[in-house]
Amino acid sequence: MTHRSHAYESGAQDTNERLEFLGDSVLGLIVTEELYRRYPDLDESRLSPLRSGIVNMRALADIARTLNLGEFIRLGKGEEVTGGRDKNSLLADALEALIGAIYLETGYAKTLQIVSALIDQTLQSAIAKGAGLDGKTALQELVASIGKGVPEYLVTETGPDHDKSFAAVAMVAGVAVAQGEGKSKREAEQLAARGAYEILSAISPS
Repeated sequence: MTHRSHAYESGAQDTNERLEFLGDSVLGLIVTEELYRRYPDLDESRLSPLRSGIVNMRALADIARTLNLGEFIRLGKGEEVTGGRDKNSLLADALEALIGAIYLETGYAKTLQIVSALIDQTLQSAIAKGAGLDGKTALQELVASIGKGVPEYLVTETGPDHDKSFAAVAMVAGVAVAQGEGKSKREAEQLAARGAYEILSAISPS
């Protein structure tokens, strides 16, 4: 798999980006279908955040790590020396590219079988952590119940306009509690909120 950093330095024409674009859509459809079939009693308001608990940068990067996908990415020297093989953004993109390639080679039915197996553990973990709940709402209610005011989010962005990554830090009473990373500000904030909710709910009196 060729990252744009390698293509830029080597003069190669092909990169993962077109496959990422395809794989992202295929993955989204498969996850949506899987959730729709598994949870017939959940409405859209529960299914959407549950899907985002699976199709996000951190979750996809973790799946990529189980496949040792970082070993197979062709990187430029700059990305190589800064630990690019273990960056969440690069690993998530590589997994999407791999899914895109599998889809082109084998078709939808086989891709569905492969991806369903890959996401099964992530799906179960997301459900156990309450990913079907809106993280920001859950955190706001918890923080209010313990008299800590209203959560705030500090968001930073990196990368070019066409491929930005966002990092959000959930702040409670001026203290940084948890961080989330995503391809959108909303995704990063939701992941930070869920992380903060898990931490605070574990240490707060019931």
